[in-house]
Amino acid sequence: MSGTTSARDRMIVALDMPDPLAAKNMARRLGTSVSFYKIGYELGFAGGLALAEELAGDGKKIFFDFKLHDIGNTVARGVASLANTGATFVTVHAYPQTMRAAVEGRGDAKVKLLAVTALTSYDDADAAEAGYALAVRDLVRLRAEQARTIGMDGVVCSAAETALVRDVVGSDMVIVTPGIRPKGASTGDQKRTLTPGEAIGAGVDYLVVGRPVTTASDPQAAAEAIVAEIEAAL
Repeated sequence: MSGTTSARDRMIVALDMPDPLAAKNMARRLGTSVSFYKIGYELGFAGGLALAEELAGDGKKIFFDFKLHDIGNTVARGVASLANTGATFVTVHAYPQTMRAAVEGRGDAKVKLLAVTALTSYDDADAAEAGYALAVRDLVRLRAEQARTIGMDGVVCSAAETALVRDVVGSDMVIVTPGIRPKGASTGDQKRTLTPGEAIGAGVDYLVVGRPVTTASDPQAAAEAIVAEIEAAL
């Protein structure tokens, strides 16, 4: 990833809210402290696509975290539709057939495709319960290798697996890490987390932060503190 990417652009704030009005009000409160927003299922299915276009019109970058996974034709068409929104990132689950379909559907559009390796809420016991014979780290390695071979632009993984993913994908692909928790913040439902400074030090390119910002008494101050921590780590 380009070393010229600013600390602020490396922080992606998750608008995990039940309706566009709440998300829009949060974006207004955050103002210029945030330049990049993530929109997932909850907001996306409640009218978040229109809000995303509005935010993009205000100069914000958009990350659609929809983790697409379906038959190839459906994934390809879904990616093609999202590519037309001007989004910067779109996620798909890192199954080979799904990733190949996403690359095909993207075509010449500028949107970057991210492969979701293993959810940060998963540990080895969760992977085993889901039927995987591999431990989480081995599953992440395999899927990162497949993402690189297929032509994805980046990988979503826990910060704890950043070093092994970087060894696999090299410097040309970006690494995006969710579940970032500033010092003293609750880990919530995340099981493999790091602080912003630790994540940058580990080689993460983009950090996704949700509740530590959006539920703070002063969201803008919380966001600025994270940007400062990223800047210091850089």
